[in-house]
Amino acid sequence: GYLPLRAAIAAHLGESRAVRCTAEQVLIISGAQQGLDLAARLLLDPGDPAWIEDPGYSGARGALTAAGARLVPVPVDAEGIDVAAGTAREPAAKLVYVSPSHQFPTGVMLSLKRRLALLDWAARTHAWVLEDDYDSEYRYAGRPLAALQGLDAAGRVIYIGTFSKVLFPSLRLGYLVVPPDLVPAFTAARALIDRHSPTIEQAILADFIAEGHFARHIRRMRALYAQRQASMLSLSREILGDLLPLEAANAGLQLVGHLPDDVDDRAISDRCAAAGISAPPLSAFALSEHPRRGLLLGYAAFPEETQRRGLQKLARVLREFRRQ
Repeated sequence: GYLPLRAAIAAHLGESRAVRCTAEQVLIISGAQQGLDLAARLLLDPGDPAWIEDPGYSGARGALTAAGARLVPVPVDAEGIDVAAGTAREPAAKLVYVSPSHQFPTGVMLSLKRRLALLDWAARTHAWVLEDDYDSEYRYAGRPLAALQGLDAAGRVIYIGTFSKVLFPSLRLGYLVVPPDLVPAFTAARALIDRHSPTIEQAILADFIAEGHFARHIRRMRALYAQRQASMLSLSREILGDLLPLEAANAGLQLVGHLPDDVDDRAISDRCAAAGISAPPLSAFALSEHPRRGLLLGYAAFPEETQRRGLQKLARVLREFRRQ
């Protein structure tokens, strides 16, 4: 990657996420998905067990499966991934994928107690931790939480970040922060995939960060998205009522609406799609036999009037489903 961009990223992460790294540890990639794929292929052999959050990000599940990993679903509760449950299910896992600052899709934060337990387990068993920090910048209550990587004294955490969600999706640039001992292997493997990311985009982004525009952009968007979440919650109480209670989130770009366990959220999601509404089912992100039911509703891209129209359509779908 372009050295000035790697230096800018290292400085930004140190200030905003308490990540401890140098520019030499930063590897520029073509989005977070490439980082997941690269880490899985380098750190796992076929058949190796790997913990994955349940429910969790399907892109991580796909990358681990492609590398031949044996997936071990670990439940997520109000404190994040249940480390004790993971240890009981597969104590010798080689890798764990987590999104600790804002778990996808539930939105919960990994508690400090669980963070320390996870790092202790990784250090004792020589397991790797893939920390996906995909939208940590958008936290609306207090300062963004410190990254898991900053607490790691044993060098077991690989930190993954992306600009696709904080700037725009077509900018396929992300980054890995890897322990110093892994830098040569990751650099060689990255070169074999597609040599390097586009240099012009890297140079422009380096200046954008170094000149302070990126930090200002984050502050503006954080204020805008906080306002849009507030309007979404207010409108949902007015329009949806108890049809789909939405849970407020301290971070992120979407809200979770919970449904009773005996409701088919996939069927409701299909009907929403037919009505022009994108509302992925919560159960689609789970590997367990009895997943929680609900819908994911994005709000960040939509002004209040668009939210109102969408929620009115959603209310009609839910009422029709209830009557059947």
